[in-house]
Amino acid sequence: MTTPAGSTEGFAVAVVREDGAWQVSLLADELLDDLDGVISAVRQVSGAGAAFAMLAVDDEFFVIVRPVPGGASLLLSDATAALDYDIAADVLDLLQVPVPDDDDLDEDPWPEGDLAVLADFGIPEEQMQLVCSEDDLYPDEQLQTIAEAAGFETEFVAVVDPADRD
Repeated sequence: MTTPAGSTEGFAVAVVREDGAWQVSLLADELLDDLDGVISAVRQVSGAGAAFAMLAVDDEFFVIVRPVPGGASLLLSDATAALDYDIAADVLDLLQVPVPDDDDLDEDPWPEGDLAVLADFGIPEEQMQLVCSEDDLYPDEQLQTIAEAAGFETEFVAVVDPADRD
């Protein structure tokens, strides 16, 4: 892969819903290159409530990681990102999906993984598919759309303001 450790831009946040309240917190920048680290970090903050992570990577794609017993439920917004990003390739590896070929770059990007990863928070598979296919939006804006639909946009924006893009 082509991403040197620590060179990835973007953000990773942990989202926890406990006792009817949302909490959003930033995760370490190093986790943008470390899927196992993201899974571990979310498991540590989950407590008794449901928890997941949202990563926006280099204005290119997003990843949603939701630990489940025995592994993690994953969604990668653009499977072709696995050609250039280790974390995207790691998501496909855990999903047991082959990395696309260079020829696939000519096609429109497509998501891989569990489109229903947040269905229990009011984001059905069809809506997640629409968010993933919205190529006019940056990944942080796509994640803000998800946060709005699930009901934690205020908490999300307080931690990560998409208007602050460098």
